[in-house]
Amino acid sequence: MSLLLTGGLLVDGTGQAPGRADVLVRDGRIARIDRAGATQDAGVASDDGVEVRDVSGSIVCPGFVDIHTHSDLTVLAGPAARSKVHQGVTTELVGNCGLGVAPLPAGADVPGIRSAVSYLDLDPALHWSWPDTAGYLDAVAAERPSVNVATLTGHLPLRAGVVGFADRAPTTAELHTMQDLLATSFAQGSVGLSTGLAYAPLCYAGEDELEALARVVAEHDRLFAWHVRDYADDLVPSVQQALRVGERAGCRVQISHLVAVGRRNWGSVRRALDLVDAARDRGLPVGVDIYPYLFGNAPLSQVLPPWAQEGGAEAMAARLRTDDARARIRTEWQNRPLGWDEVTISRVPDDSPATALVGRSVEAVAPSDPDGFVLDLLAELGSSVLMIAGGRSEADLRTVLDHPATVVASDGLCLDPDGITGAGAPHPRSYGCFPRFLARYAERSGSGLARAVAQCTAAPALIAGLADRGVLRERAPADLVVYSPDRLADRATFEQPQQYPDGIELVLVGGEPVIDAGRHTGGRPGSVLRGRKAT
Repeated sequence: MSLLLTGGLLVDGTGQAPGRADVLVRDGRIARIDRAGATQDAGVASDDGVEVRDVSGSIVCPGFVDIHTHSDLTVLAGPAARSKVHQGVTTELVGNCGLGVAPLPAGADVPGIRSAVSYLDLDPALHWSWPDTAGYLDAVAAERPSVNVATLTGHLPLRAGVVGFADRAPTTAELHTMQDLLATSFAQGSVGLSTGLAYAPLCYAGEDELEALARVVAEHDRLFAWHVRDYADDLVPSVQQALRVGERAGCRVQISHLVAVGRRNWGSVRRALDLVDAARDRGLPVGVDIYPYLFGNAPLSQVLPPWAQEGGAEAMAARLRTDDARARIRTEWQNRPLGWDEVTISRVPDDSPATALVGRSVEAVAPSDPDGFVLDLLAELGSSVLMIAGGRSEADLRTVLDHPATVVASDGLCLDPDGITGAGAPHPRSYGCFPRFLARYAERSGSGLARAVAQCTAAPALIAGLADRGVLRERAPADLVVYSPDRLADRATFEQPQQYPDGIELVLVGGEPVIDAGRHTGGRPGSVLRGRKAT
């Protein structure tokens, strides 16, 4: 297919000032960019097979590169990736927060791992057929998704597959096995490692383990993405740990979804960013990502103390039914940074009677004993219960978005509102993250727009090591978005999250339209993007 886009305002992702330009797409790549707007006059439009579209009044920019997503399994269950391509995303980086789905080493408790990453697992019928990262990426490629997909290696399958779910350090032999599995995963195409130190069993990982894995990351020149240990009272020491490990190992570091949870912690993101600045001044490649919302989304089990989650799902459920454990948890919860009025149930298993709770806050459901209600719910349904939690500051959000190390990432999933992944009340960021950021938080012209687009395109692609994505330049893959700045708006809300944004007119992946005139074309031209081998 050859397509000539004429008259649009080109924002190429590099930070260069916007300007009028014609863009010719041919054979899946950007064949020509004419900033003088003379491409059509040069006779290109008369070539056989060239479709000409006048996009005057619209912005032409690279497709959005979402480097913090949890689409590992939903891109298999719904490869059309509707909630993402409708908002202009053309590349997804999965495997974040340590919650990956590969590798699955011989002898691993695969059902236990699947339960531990149930946040990702919205289709119970999906068969996990892969033993390693290569097998997982092959499974994605076989589905021919509408988006490009790259993956990090999740710390959780590494640790749970080798050590299990106990609160203990790995033996020397186990740690070497984890390092070997990670190196193999990199050789098979993973672009980095992620950890999620709020999730069991990763909450039991000590700094020696993290540093040992980080050294493998450094040897292969990959990325180490951190869901740090705490985003509430201990945010600053948690960021310090990530930076300390990164500096000792000499690897690139990404601080995922930097927020401060709980009113008493508002303002601490500034102190965390000061640490990031100091590390960057010392030469550590470190970045930050954030989504433009004041609410997060996670398994409800994340509110439990680490000791209560030890041993896996069955052990946790049994523990939550004992009087001693319940009393101890209630005592620890007395100093929680969030109130139960700030926590809403967003998803439960489709066959559970608890579906009536979806969309309601814990406080509204059980005003007389919210603690007991949460303990009962987790004992019954475990980590399959998802929550949306507030306690964030608008000033903090703007502070992070304005920082030069920050890129925009959804922390969401590919969802299909008409399919199995469309149940419940998901976070609206899965449908509207990038239009929301550009329409509400970015200046619409000049250097402000150029920087904002770069935060969604070239900058995250560079962080992930995807050098040929996120920019519009000649010979680059033709992943691009055409949107109307006057109509651009997110429509997804917490009350009605499954709504596509306005203003996204055309989305190309590899030169093929997947969104045209605001509708999904059915095209599934996405590619699996594999990391480069170590040099």
